[in-house]
Amino acid sequence: MRRWVKNRIIGCILDMTKHHTKIGQKLLQKEGNEMHSLLVQCQEAAIRIGNAIEADEESDEKAVRKLEDYCEVLYLLSTGKAAYDAVQKLDSYVLDVKEYVVNHLSEKTEAVFFPYKASMWDSLESVWLAAKEDSDCDAYVVPVPYFDKNPDGTVSAMHDETDDFPAYVPIVRWQDYDVAARHPDVIYIHNPYDQANKVTTVHPDFYAKELKKHTELLVYIPYFVCMDGRIPEHLCVLPGTMYADKVIVQSQTAREIYIREFHKFEEEFNCSGKFGIPEEKFLALGSPKYDKVISTKREDVKMPEEWLEKIIKTDGSRRKVLLYNTSVTQLLSGEEKFLKKIRSVFECLKEKEDIVLLWRPHPLSETTYAAMRPQWMDEYVRIVAEYKRENWGIYDDTPDLHRAIAVSDAYYGDVSSLVDLYRLTGKPIMIQNAEVM
Repeated sequence: MRRWVKNRIIGCILDMTKHHTKIGQKLLQKEGNEMHSLLVQCQEAAIRIGNAIEADEESDEKAVRKLEDYCEVLYLLSTGKAAYDAVQKLDSYVLDVKEYVVNHLSEKTEAVFFPYKASMWDSLESVWLAAKEDSDCDAYVVPVPYFDKNPDGTVSAMHDETDDFPAYVPIVRWQDYDVAARHPDVIYIHNPYDQANKVTTVHPDFYAKELKKHTELLVYIPYFVCMDGRIPEHLCVLPGTMYADKVIVQSQTAREIYIREFHKFEEEFNCSGKFGIPEEKFLALGSPKYDKVISTKREDVKMPEEWLEKIIKTDGSRRKVLLYNTSVTQLLSGEEKFLKKIRSVFECLKEKEDIVLLWRPHPLSETTYAAMRPQWMDEYVRIVAEYKRENWGIYDDTPDLHRAIAVSDAYYGDVSSLVDLYRLTGKPIMIQNAEVM
């Protein structure tokens, strides 16, 4: 039986025993109308509990028969054919049912993961793997759709990346998972923004504020990690952190920053405790993104043929692969200068015989330009098109970040969460300076 169903039954039985006390009082005081209302409420609760027990594949008839006997006593009380001592039987029936549910029906947890971008699945994957291996847990992965945003904040194209997730991840399509009806015990998300992102927005049905209504535990795990756990303040108080019951952060340093900024928010808006207790909400348990880097080995990665043709020389030796990462933060701050920097990097490396450049721009680069820097959109698209056409390097816009990390021999590019991940490999890292062409 689902954990939340068990908890609802136990809570319902507690309410029924309180009604029994009131029924006895009304019976003695001969207040028939109020007593009748309580009897109806108890009968409806008994029917709901009976239906829930019958729906469980492990159930037997004993508990249901107890509820049938219970309803018979309710009926006799309503017709005046049972005296006050019959009220005492009501408690014994439902407490027997409670004992049966608690001790004889096994407990099953339903956990659902709601990622939106396949390239960010690594922020949830190791948690999903653990849930999948737990025999007491049914784990579902349901990629949710998201929309691009126009410069004026309106939404445009919808994207559904369901088909881009790894083949080993069983997927349930979002149209086939009714979160309100299923009421999963635990929901995991990695998008904290709801309506607060200027570039994209997930479907409103999957905003943290909405999901909170349909689960016993909403867990937010950030899609990013930051150097040394130094989390930017603006990421600490967002809908995901506000409405989540638990927020899993990468380190104790990060946890302290989240708690500090959350207390500032509470003080500014006079809402202390409204969104939970920060010291209990934020948990420093690490990041699944780290787990993925550590577990992905070069020898286990399957590379496309066009990559191998550039990496492996005709004599069978291997060229060094330089992972070039460009971030949206630099893209927004540098504008034209940043685009010139990309071109200068290409000019420097395109003739290198022993190096292959693997350019992996941030997956939201074009979307960000379109929404926030439309005046530079054409130039950025032109750079991408030229790089692909000249075909001397590798262009990687796939969701699989960890293949690029494993395949490469060194990192060059912007400061971003990728740097923090790359440090785990022990391979060289160099941060680019947009001022130097």
